[in-house]
This record gives sequence, C-alpha cells and structure tokens, in this order.
Amino acid sequence: MKTIAYLLLALLAALALGACGESKEDKAKTTVCDAREDISKQVDQLKGLTVSTVTVDGVQNSLKAINSDLSKIKDAQGDLSGDRRQQVQDATKTFTSQVQSIAGSVGKSTSLSEAKAQLTSALQQLGDAYKQSFARVDC
Repeated sequence: MKTIAYLLLALLAALALGACGESKEDKAKTTVCDAREDISKQVDQLKGLTVSTVTVDGVQNSLKAINSDLSKIKDAQGDLSGDRRQQVQDATKTFTSQVQSIAGSVGKSTSLSEAKAQLTSALQQLGDAYKQSFARVDC
C-alpha cells in the first residue's frame, strides 16, 4: 500500500514538474520577440551613424545580425498560433522586401555628397520599414 502511495506521489510530482516546461509556441514567441528586439537595436544603431562614424565593418555587422535575426524568426514562426504566425510572416515578408529595396538603391551615387544623402535616406527608410513591420508584432 505504501509503495503504491509513493509511486502515485512520484507520478504526480513528475506531472507537476512537466507542466512547468515551456511549450513550443512559448519558445517560438520568445525567439521571435528576442530577434525583433535585436533588429530594433541594430536599426537604431544604423540610424545613429553619421558620415564621420560609419564604417563598412560596422554596417556589415549590423546587417549580418539583422539577417541572423530574420532567420531565427523564420525558423520559429511555424510553431506560433494562427493569428500570431500570420502577423509574424507578414512582418518578415514586408521588412525583408523593404530591406532588399533599400539595399538596391544604395551605392549608386556619383559623388561623396550624394553617397551621404543616399546613406542617410537608406537608414531612415530602414527605420521606417521596421516601424511598418516588426514594431507592430505584439510581444
């Protein structure tokens, strides 16, 4: 009798501890929100650059981080619930499209002043693209 009681108690304890684990959807939401936060940080960092502070390595590192964050989001979105999944998919698609468009417009200048204007405009557009897409994702 005592053995059955101990086994039952152990089983209940195991079930209680198992219920404390994070679901796939919770993990996916955390991944998406963490990546979204890092994208915001990278965009703010890029927008804060000036002609005197910008470096190729700095821009490339931020863009690589954004790309990595987008990959994390794409990998996690399949584990999200219907509405949230759609919201994240739409944001990812919109932001990626806008980043590609911005990247295609940069570097076509013929003078240093035009390059500065293009860079300033591109970084502002990147910030706007973030606001129009990921800033709307509920975390």
